[in-house]
Amino acid sequence: MTYEEQPDQGEAQPAPPNEPALTALSLYPQEWALFLDIDGTLLDLAETPEAIVVPPSLPFALQALSRQLDGALALVTGRAVAFVDPLFAPFHFPVAGLHGAERRDAAGRLRRALIPPAFQEMKRVIAQEVGAWPGVLVEDKGAAVAVHYRLAPEREGDVAEAMQRYLHEAGPDWILQHGKLVVEICPAHASKGHAVEAFLGEPPFSGRRPLAIGDDVTDETMFGVANRLGGQSVRVGTPGGKTLARASIPSPARLREILAALAK
Repeated sequence: MTYEEQPDQGEAQPAPPNEPALTALSLYPQEWALFLDIDGTLLDLAETPEAIVVPPSLPFALQALSRQLDGALALVTGRAVAFVDPLFAPFHFPVAGLHGAERRDAAGRLRRALIPPAFQEMKRVIAQEVGAWPGVLVEDKGAAVAVHYRLAPEREGDVAEAMQRYLHEAGPDWILQHGKLVVEICPAHASKGHAVEAFLGEPPFSGRRPLAIGDDVTDETMFGVANRLGGQSVRVGTPGGKTLARASIPSPARLREILAALAK
């Protein structure tokens, strides 16, 4: 079932502020599975993809919380799995990377996306053209490529036009993802919602209700799955704009405080 076909998700509306949305997680940890986006959710956004800062206590709080959930905690991100692991060292959590195009399950089995030679060459051309624009950064993610214009917001139209052109060149196996001051070409079969469903079909996630927490439009498929399966969906950030999330938390810093308290 595709995201668009999922029933009973409710019409997208602004998420109401509701910090106690995670209360059920602490009361009935055996019933819940936790799915967390990284950038803008667990971590504050930075001017460049490499400039994000991981508070030293965060990996240990996540590990403690994972133990309470019997391992039913996963990171679901647009980053590559290889980029994620050093952020949360020494721990290796289940993770879906590249919006679900690659995924490592709780047993440590990693499924990677194939990278056709033509896509490799296209990434090189994108980096050559778009990367020459001052303030525009190209992030090679392996099976995906992202163009960030946070340092050059006036380039939004240029980036969107170029990436749409390259998407046409890439063909039907690829889609365009728009995020916060970033446009990305990634595998068409990938979505965070599909990744969450895949985790829920495996131990230790199976039989649990999903709690999905994210901050961007790419997290909406997670929210839809969580809603449809009787779970909870939480958007991080100032309430506003339409979303399928049923609750919100004001900032990554506040989410980290809540997770630290739950971990204790």
